Amino acid sequence: MVVVVVVMGVSGSGKTTVGSRLAAKLGWKFYDADDYHSPENKKKMSEGIPLTDEDRIPWLCELHDILRREDSCRQDVVLACSALKKMYRRVLASGASAIESNQPEQSGENAALKILFAHLDGPRDIIAGRLEKRKGHFLPPELLKSQFDTLEPPSAPENFITVSLEKSLPEIVLEIENVIFQGEALPD
Repeated sequence: MVVVVVVMGVSGSGKTTVGSRLAAKLGWKFYDADDYHSPENKKKMSEGIPLTDEDRIPWLCELHDILRREDSCRQDVVLACSALKKMYRRVLASGASAIESNQPEQSGENAALKILFAHLDGPRDIIAGRLEKRKGHFLPPELLKSQFDTLEPPSAPENFITVSLEKSLPEIVLEIENVIFQGEALPD
């Protein structure tokens, strides 16, 4: 079974750091969703303008296509992606078809990808402090409020775990790894 893990959370929660470390430790492919934002999206965010659903959907569809390709090649993969809304997570799993229907599951060739969402969660003040120290990123700290306003934390029946970002990096990676290999939260 191919394993797809999306390390998700608001900007500054540590998605890229955790995702890249997890992928390196497991010998899996790693993608950072920020690398796939359009120049227009990056410009908008750098100007302090939050992205809309219309801005995000083409980006999420491209990420779905990448995950689908890796799945068809039988390649385990980790993606660092904010995936803030339930609808965004459905698009990552099912592509554009998830926008029209609220049904993530389809049958046959277009079946939804089986994804484990690892939600990095923690206090806003810790995340704000991280953003203040971060240099060279297109998303300014001022957009953190809009990220929290947009966030719909994963909930049942979504396939997810929530990990405290207050833990050390090795502890966070190990917690996600344990879920993967113990199969506790992996889809059937």
